Amino acid sequence: MIPDHEHPTALWNPFANMAELAGRALPIVSGHGSTVVDAGGREYLDAIASLWYCNVGYGRAELADAAAAQMRQLAGFQTFEYYTNPAADALSRRIAGIAPVPGAKVFLTPGGGSDAVDTAGKLARAYWHAVGEPGRQVIISRSHAYHGMNAYGTSLGGIPLLTREFAPLVSLVEQVPWDDAEALGKTIEAIGPGRVAAFFCEPVIGAGGVYPPPPGYLAAAREICRRHGVLFVADEVITGYGRTGAWFASGRFGLDPDLITTAKGLSSGYLPIGAVIASARVAEPFWRAGSGQVFRHGYTYSGHPAAAAVALANLDLIEREGLIARVAALEPVLAGAVAPLADHPLVGAVRAGTGLLAAVEIAEEARAADPSLGQRLVLAIRERGVITRLLRGVALQISPPFVITEDEIAAIAAAFAGALDEVAPR
Repeated sequence: MIPDHEHPTALWNPFANMAELAGRALPIVSGHGSTVVDAGGREYLDAIASLWYCNVGYGRAELADAAAAQMRQLAGFQTFEYYTNPAADALSRRIAGIAPVPGAKVFLTPGGGSDAVDTAGKLARAYWHAVGEPGRQVIISRSHAYHGMNAYGTSLGGIPLLTREFAPLVSLVEQVPWDDAEALGKTIEAIGPGRVAAFFCEPVIGAGGVYPPPPGYLAAAREICRRHGVLFVADEVITGYGRTGAWFASGRFGLDPDLITTAKGLSSGYLPIGAVIASARVAEPFWRAGSGQVFRHGYTYSGHPAAAAVALANLDLIEREGLIARVAALEPVLAGAVAPLADHPLVGAVRAGTGLLAAVEIAEEARAADPSLGQRLVLAIRERGVITRLLRGVALQISPPFVITEDEIAAIAAAFAGALDEVAPR
């Protein structure tokens, strides 16, 4: 056995070069509001809400209390086949009530958005089997898309760096340009509408670089899917539960989706949980009286009562404190704060103006001249007391908790500006 002092950590960090990181990761030990604290007591503004999810901010004791109360009564029990629990039932009704999907049914998933995406991918194909069109198997996604790390999500991803080592996984997957509805229509027609099961679409592309939808794109893509009978799947793992200033981006953009994938903001990350919201159309063959159709899919922790109780308390908190209206009010504040960064010579574009979502893209020529520039900026910004991430190797992420203040938004923008000045060539 190797002594502990020779290998100070056993934690294998996701997406990390462990040869460089081992023993050097920054321990975060506590948090309050939009701020997290490291083991040395230093505070950082969390410009990314951890991984897009800590929407209500840190230190919410009522969410911890909800978990503890549920665990004292029933910590966990499975929801396969004959069983349920009050928290899972209540949460499903609550989600169905706020979703912009009439007659919605809710399939609870246990972890992040990856589980929700895999569930939606399988449900899309299962639906077509159930209605007698088993030939509809092809699933279409977009360039720059990120749909999680499970098999379906990896296969649908539009970021080559995250897919090339694992392909092929799920077959019968096609991809179209992220901003071209006409290309979607042509692809469906080339494949044959009778062979296409679903189109997966982030209303605002997130991990691919924060790309709001081009004007008219979502309406056109939705109409194309409707015309060809293709299921429209809105991936709202990032945008769901208030991030765009509405409960769901599908509501903000009038999408009327057949399926919605959600996670992250459902519990603000206080416990892992997700949900797939199914329209009445998709649910009907499985739920109608006398049907023998069964969706043979589920997870050990689907409908976990403690996680469901926390999610319910989180949704209550969002509603009680008017946090979705707060996001809408802060949308122009964030956009205005980061807009001046576009004038910096190291910046190629600034994208903002859809809720509390923004990205500062590093200029292509600067990245080509210095491939390490992006990560150096991330660390320089952290030295200024702000945590961000590099998205797709090209853009710096901003997606703060909903409780962020205007002064804190200004501080984030100032940290970005200072870091850009620091690393700029002299």
